Amino acid sequence: MDVELLEPDRERLWSHVHELAEFAEPDSAGWTRRLFSEPYRASREWVRAHMRDAGLEVFTDPAGNIVGRCPGRLGGPPLVTGSHTDTVAGGGRFDGVVGALGAVEVVRRLRETGTELDHDLLVVDFLGEEANPHSGTCLGSQAATGVLTADHLDLRDGKGARLGDALQGFGIDPGGMLRPSWAVTPLHGYVELHIEQGPTLRRRDVGIGVVTAIVGIERLLATFVGRADHAGTRRMGDRKDALVAAAKTVLAVERIGCTGPEAAVATCGTLDVEPAAENVVPGRAVLAAEFRSDDREWLSGVQRRVAGEIGRLAAENGVEALLDWTSDNDVVPTAASVQDLTANAADELGLPWLAMPSAAGHDAAHLAARCPTGMIFVPSHDGRSHCPEEWTEPDEIATGVHLLAATLLRMDQRSSVDAEFS
Repeated sequence: MDVELLEPDRERLWSHVHELAEFAEPDSAGWTRRLFSEPYRASREWVRAHMRDAGLEVFTDPAGNIVGRCPGRLGGPPLVTGSHTDTVAGGGRFDGVVGALGAVEVVRRLRETGTELDHDLLVVDFLGEEANPHSGTCLGSQAATGVLTADHLDLRDGKGARLGDALQGFGIDPGGMLRPSWAVTPLHGYVELHIEQGPTLRRRDVGIGVVTAIVGIERLLATFVGRADHAGTRRMGDRKDALVAAAKTVLAVERIGCTGPEAAVATCGTLDVEPAAENVVPGRAVLAAEFRSDDREWLSGVQRRVAGEIGRLAAENGVEALLDWTSDNDVVPTAASVQDLTANAADELGLPWLAMPSAAGHDAAHLAARCPTGMIFVPSHDGRSHCPEEWTEPDEIATGVHLLAATLLRMDQRSSVDAEFS
């Protein structure tokens, strides 16, 4: 099969990206389509219809993922591709969407060119990849791959509502999230197209990234407990100010991130203060932070370094610090075999490419435990993402979809993509 024939219909693909963007929360910035929102619910009906229109056999799995099946000639373990269509608050139009709709466009081109794969091809729109109010990310891919547990369903949001109850209210059986599905059966391989969400490709003037690894993510919820006092009468040297300890921790987290390896980052995202009045010494402060790196050694030492620094700062300010750590995922290398197939396909299409890690988390990190997995990046303008200014050129998206098709074709032609999973 001449892979040039699988070049996508660029105008159709660009139109579909913008059709999906019309589903957005009206009172939020950007193109906001969060898990459990009504626009997200409505958009999923659009996605199902879009898949059916492409000729896919569509079903919703017990984990709430929308799955479209393109039958192959021989059957056997299926190839899988896709991404997600939910967004963060104030998000953009391309994060996740490029991979999900790009995969459907690949199926359209297979049918339009009369190309049959040997393996079934599953196109997946994973449920709730972005962080949700109940903590955690990649809800659909974690459930599909058997990582989600009953404890996850008992997680509560800031108002005390259970994740399991929120799922049920959204029309998803929480018990079904714990049952085995297609992703725990043998899979031939998985490849995901995504915008980079960072500046590397644009700065290097390269149009394709072949992802070598997905960063590990450690998250911290630090609660500082001091003593609330009258801000006018309590002298500075006699205070137990929870906010001061938390503020110094913000700077400590920044220092730790700046002294890490090149791809290491550390971020404080929220800081809640009680009683939150300018005439009261803060008696309690809750800080949320996260640490990311593709360097396992650095990431494994983060908890010890951060805990030591927070302990010192808490003691200096006369407050107590309670630390709650969660691991979103470990560092996940992509399969060398899929990297090679993608790079070879890029060379065949005449596309310059760069081997690079992903600094963001993805559903691919969970599929990697089940089958040979790879990722393809296309550039993000100015490295912007998770904001309304997120932008990738239509030609860049189309190039990524073309490479996705060529990579899937090469994977399909292999009797086994990776011996480790044979």
